[in-house]
Amino acid sequence: SCRDVQIAFANELSIICDKLDIDVWELISLANRHPRINILQPGPGVGGHCIAVDPWFIIDRAPAQSKLIKAARLINDSKPGWVVDKVLSKAAKFKRPVIACLGIAFKADIDDLRESPSIEIVNELIASDVGDVLVCEPNISSHNKFDLATLEQAIEAADIAVILVDHKEFKALSATKLSEKIVIDTRGIIQ
Repeated sequence: SCRDVQIAFANELSIICDKLDIDVWELISLANRHPRINILQPGPGVGGHCIAVDPWFIIDRAPAQSKLIKAARLINDSKPGWVVDKVLSKAAKFKRPVIACLGIAFKADIDDLRESPSIEIVNELIASDVGDVLVCEPNISSHNKFDLATLEQAIEAADIAVILVDHKEFKALSATKLSEKIVIDTRGIIQ
């Protein structure tokens, strides 16, 4: 629950910075220079089998006393919808864009998809029917719902590239390779 609260602070900060046109990654880097500050990195939400689930047990047992824990859960649970809204606003500039969603694991360099906010984002984008959605997840060979594209296929075809997980393969992407794409980088890896 403590980690969830810390992530919620970073996620809320990213939303505020987006509204105020401030680079959240630079802001966090500068703030973290202080010896007693360690702001975590924001992302598209929170996944996994514990952080995204366990706080709800505390909230259920003591709802009146767990206001901060519940607020953190609500912030983190709402972040995928915020990401979808960002993609939809960019997609409106196209007739039918190809949207490459990079990463559906719940964190970097693993094959675990449990409670992944990226899957929620992909499902909402597909349901919106705003364009063609490609899914790239280099840590799995197949998925029961999504056809997987290679990174090369996804980048080549994409009008919009949505970086959802900071896998090492995605960190190796250069900004120049993505220069003609609209990039929504929820992990701050493209500089």
